[in-house]
Amino acid sequence: DEKTGAAEDEESGPQREQWSNGIEFLMSCIAMSVGLGNIWRFPFIAFSNGGGAFLIPYIVVLFLIGKPLYYLEMAIGQFVSGGPVKVWVLSPALKGIGYGQMLATIMVVTYYCSLMALVGFYFVQSFAAELPWATCSEEWDNCFDSKMADHNSSNTVNLTGRTSSSELYFYKYVLKELDSIEDGIGDPDWRLTLCLFVAWLTIFLVIIRGVKSSGKAAYFLAMFPYVVLIALLIRGATLPGAAEGIQYFFEPQWEELLNPKVWYSAVTQCFFSLNVCFGTVIMYSSYNEFNHNVYRDSMIVTILDMFTSLLAGCTIFCILGNLIYEMGVDDIRSVVKGGPGLAFVSYPDAIAKFDAVPQLFAVLFFIMLYVLGVGSAVALIGAVITIVRDSLPNLNYMVVASVASVLGFIAGLVYITPGGQYILTLVDFYGANFSVFVLGTIEIIGVAWVYGVNNVCDDLEFMLGKKTGAYWRICWGFVTPVLMLVILVYSVATMEPEKYNDQPFPTAAYAAGWIIFTIGVAQLPLWAVFVMYKKRGGSFLETIMSAFQTSELWRPQNNAAYKKWKDFKEKKRRELELIVRDETVWQKIVRYATGYSPLRSSIEESNNTQDKY
Repeated sequence: DEKTGAAEDEESGPQREQWSNGIEFLMSCIAMSVGLGNIWRFPFIAFSNGGGAFLIPYIVVLFLIGKPLYYLEMAIGQFVSGGPVKVWVLSPALKGIGYGQMLATIMVVTYYCSLMALVGFYFVQSFAAELPWATCSEEWDNCFDSKMADHNSSNTVNLTGRTSSSELYFYKYVLKELDSIEDGIGDPDWRLTLCLFVAWLTIFLVIIRGVKSSGKAAYFLAMFPYVVLIALLIRGATLPGAAEGIQYFFEPQWEELLNPKVWYSAVTQCFFSLNVCFGTVIMYSSYNEFNHNVYRDSMIVTILDMFTSLLAGCTIFCILGNLIYEMGVDDIRSVVKGGPGLAFVSYPDAIAKFDAVPQLFAVLFFIMLYVLGVGSAVALIGAVITIVRDSLPNLNYMVVASVASVLGFIAGLVYITPGGQYILTLVDFYGANFSVFVLGTIEIIGVAWVYGVNNVCDDLEFMLGKKTGAYWRICWGFVTPVLMLVILVYSVATMEPEKYNDQPFPTAAYAAGWIIFTIGVAQLPLWAVFVMYKKRGGSFLETIMSAFQTSELWRPQNNAAYKKWKDFKEKKRRELELIVRDETVWQKIVRYATGYSPLRSSIEESNNTQDKY
């Protein structure tokens, strides 16, 4: 029996935790990719960038950048059964990409949970007999009640220069926000500290047993938000002014299609909505069986993400349409806010005007946001834990998860101070959005141009049992990396200093932001130099080539699959030698673009004839 067990271990190779079934993986990917950004970012971005016309660049970008990146990350994580750092045995000098993405992920998950703390606070407040943001407090100057109904154009004038109670409630009562952070950011609010603790406790309970527990929770985390979103859409569609709200959302401004900023907004929305280049997609797919159909799953998740964004846009603008109807204003821009402002000001303002049980719709909305937040945060912290355990496999999972949760809670305290939203804005831009886009651009170049599209497609063919189509080859080999490079150059050329509520930050804050950015991106050259030092020998050029050369650890972890893969790659290598010898220039171009070569067909026929005799 011992010999049999040893033989099985030798055959199977290193053991790695796996999803209980493929549905858990799919549900986890949906819960990860469909997050807060779909609800409070997409509607505002679409409305601000041409309305219905924005859908054209968004869909184009989804097919040319979003889908190719999502499928590629799923594929490489599953092939090598490794997390965001381990996967770079593909080209060891680029290992710093994984560590840079890890730092960005840590920053994102800490402020993401602080937003969940705000959602949790509003959720609790929604059970009050009267919604607390519906009426003004005595100490708020120039305030008008959000629950005022039946406004008309004559009394709208009286609201000029005044602020709604829902907006003052958020900034004065919940955040206790400072006018400036010149003199510091203040101390954490004790109420939000409790909410932050509950948020991290929730996440810890979901990840307590790794993918075994998070996979079970994923069914609820993925499906429940759709139930609430559809219920809110049905309610919103029955409100007066809903049709006008939908019209504002979808009304195309065709001239915006020629505006480069609209295309840049489409890229950033698609990029960060799908959660690509944060390491989370690679991490989840690394727990799959080797032959799992990631092609199908990547198609489902990317299409569903777009559908959810549109569904959320319709829901939000139905309710905002009712808000401008109740307020008697013509310009919807006066009530539409982006990001947290949409969730904590515009939407609560609209709910406060509901005649029937506004508390119910407040509870539903905030519990939906909370569940969406948990789904994404679980993936983010899971990526960090996976990187640590891939590097130090002897560490106990529970210890790593506990330490990560405690440190995440402590780091998150900075965001629930009176100056917390200032810090969040800085970290979001310099520590997450910008740095991840830089690292993501280098990631696609590293996989497609350093390791090579042909090698990727051969590995995929072996893993999934089918050839990779021309669409994927062209996107990975040319369209996606070139587009991302162009967009990166454009974003740097047109970059303006980040602001909060249209107010610039102090110089020291900008300096801190650039330091955060540098720490993340500097991981790439630092680790490249370290790998070159370890592989030194021969000339400088040989050392560089050795550092970027694919490691022997880039392989299927199952030993039986590894042997078959070696034979498969050798067969492909011999075929390529024969093809290149007689290939014309045009045949070479066609082969690079499509993977098809008429010479390969004749070689395969020749091999089949030899096998027959």
